Amino acid sequence: MTHEDLTSQLAPHLLLLATLRSTRNVTRAAELLGVPQPTVSRRLTALGESLGAPLTVSDGRGIRLTRAAELLAEASERALASVDAGARLAREEIEPESGRVVLGFLHLLGRSLVPSLLRGYRAQVPGARFTLVQGSRQEMVDRLAGGELDLALLAPVPEDVVFETAVLSTQPILLSVPSGHRLAGRSGVRMEELADEEFVLLEPGYGLRRITDELCAAAGFSPKIAFEGQESDTVRGLVAAGLGVALLPHFEPGAPAGVAEVQIEPPVGRTIGLAWRRGEPVSRAVGVFREFVLGMAR
Repeated sequence: MTHEDLTSQLAPHLLLLATLRSTRNVTRAAELLGVPQPTVSRRLTALGESLGAPLTVSDGRGIRLTRAAELLAEASERALASVDAGARLAREEIEPESGRVVLGFLHLLGRSLVPSLLRGYRAQVPGARFTLVQGSRQEMVDRLAGGELDLALLAPVPEDVVFETAVLSTQPILLSVPSGHRLAGRSGVRMEELADEEFVLLEPGYGLRRITDELCAAAGFSPKIAFEGQESDTVRGLVAAGLGVALLPHFEPGAPAGVAEVQIEPPVGRTIGLAWRRGEPVSRAVGVFREFVLGMAR
C-alpha cells in the first residue's frame, strides 16, 4: 500500500486518532466520539492492517499508542486544527456579525485602550464575540506568529517581516519616582542622571523592559535592578513604596498617590500598533474589526 492509499483510509479517522492520543483509553474515546466501543476497536484494527503494524498496545488498564500511531496522531491533530480554522472561516463568512476574534494585547493596554475599542465596536456590531489574551510583548508576538491570535495590540510595533502592522498612536514614556524622591519636583531629567538609581523593572520579554534597557545602555550604564515584576501596576506600587524608580507610560488621569512623573529629556515614547500575520486570509469578523481599529487611528 502506498502512503497515498494510507492517507485516503486515514482521513475519515483523524478525530479518532487525536482523541485516542489524549485519552489513552478506547472506552473513553468511544464515549467522547459517541460511537460504540466495538466500532472504535474495528477501526483501529483496520487502520493497523492498512499500515502493516498495530496502532496500540495494552498498558495497564488503558492502551498506549505505538510510535507509528503517535506519528499519525500528531499529524491528525495538526490536520484537525487546520480543518477547524477552515470551518470557522466558512461559518463566519456566512455569519460575520456573530464571528469570533481572538485578540492579544499587553497588560497595560487592558486599562483603557482595549475596553474603549471593544465598547465602540460592540456598539456597531452587537453580536461580535472576542477571546481576549493578555501577556508580555514577546509572548504575544510568539502566539501571533504561531497562529493562536488573530490580531495583537503591541508596543512597540514589531518589525518582523512575517507581520503586517499599523501604528495607532505614540505613548509618552516618563520617569516614575517616589513622591519624596530628589527628582520628584524636576521638570525634566536626562537618562545619564539615573546611573546610580535603583530600578523597578518589568521582566525580560516586556516591551517597556526592552525600552528601559536600551535607554540605559545608550546613556552608558546598566540599570541597577531592585525588583522585577509582570504588571505595570505592581511596578508603580513598588515605586510608590520608595523601592526604586521606573520608566512607565503616563498614568491616566494623573500620577497615583505616592508617585511623581518626570519628563525624560530628550522626550521618549513608544508606538502602539495593531499586528497580524502577513498574507494570511482572515475571516470577515476579523477583517471588519481590524478595519474598525485602523479607522480609529486615521
